[in-house]
Amino acid sequence: MHTRKLGKNGPDVPSLGLGCMGMSISYGEPDDMASIATIHRARDLGVNLLVTSDAYGNGVNEELIAKAIKGQRSSFIVATKFGNLALAGRDGAGAPALSGGHPNHVPQACDKSLKRLGVEQIDIYGLHRVDRSVPIEDTVGAMSRLVEQGKVRYLALSEAGAQTIRRAHEVHAITAVETEYSLWSRDVEREVLSTCRELGIGFMAYAPLGRGFLTATIKSLDALLPKDRRREHPRFDAANLARNRDLLRPIEDLAAAKKATAAQVALAWVLAQGNDIVPIPGTKRRSYLEENCRAVEIDLTKDELAVLGKAFAPGVTAGTRYPEKQLNGLGI
Repeated sequence: MHTRKLGKNGPDVPSLGLGCMGMSISYGEPDDMASIATIHRARDLGVNLLVTSDAYGNGVNEELIAKAIKGQRSSFIVATKFGNLALAGRDGAGAPALSGGHPNHVPQACDKSLKRLGVEQIDIYGLHRVDRSVPIEDTVGAMSRLVEQGKVRYLALSEAGAQTIRRAHEVHAITAVETEYSLWSRDVEREVLSTCRELGIGFMAYAPLGRGFLTATIKSLDALLPKDRRREHPRFDAANLARNRDLLRPIEDLAAAKKATAAQVALAWVLAQGNDIVPIPGTKRRSYLEENCRAVEIDLTKDELAVLGKAFAPGVTAGTRYPEKQLNGLGI
């Protein structure tokens, strides 16, 4: 696996990371043994960047990672997040009294993550969602003290807007911004990516396969289990899905020409957008992990990139990328 530097002063990480959320929530039934085997296979393939959050199953996903990395901590780069109380409350026992970005909540959340992960230091610690009720300077100030204490190596933000990124970076160096980015979710191209590049901040692209849509295997709701959370997402609404599947033809044609899969072509497009971008596709299955890893071997020509970019022009996708009630916390 090739490596990329995450930000101007960040760590060297694999060109692809491994998103771990779906191992515990949202997509089908959890299978801890399969997930642990996938994490171990990822290590063998050089994909040692594991990305999680305390909100995924209210800490359950962090506990799963602890089992997978036990006895081999030095082999992995662990990234986790805090502050997404809406998701934590949905999947767990409810939100704590303090708001997600409250300076007093930050060290409490970190200590709990350290314990659940079974580690003494978190490699990359991120604010999962910006807290509207707290100045970002106060939240990042509290996060910076974790670095001083040796509990955290690098800081990150998730789904933050350009001005918030600038203000945060003035308080303490932000190593990475983690936000959705794929052919069908290109919002970050407006301001966020250019801001990150100006400030020397790396970018971790979550959902680079469009929550599975860009694999060209979800063309109707029948492909999703009844409890799959994607059924709540507007882009997977039956009418929107019917419109969106028409977008897949160029990916499928290119995949056939290159003897690759649609997923590999979609990941290759994200990888081609810059060496400062690290896609973090999620999966609990070794076969999909191995398929994703082969995307780094696909070189898309300038013309091929243009064809894909035109087919998935910003704004062409039917439906918003999150349900309306979740959009309010994005891009602040």
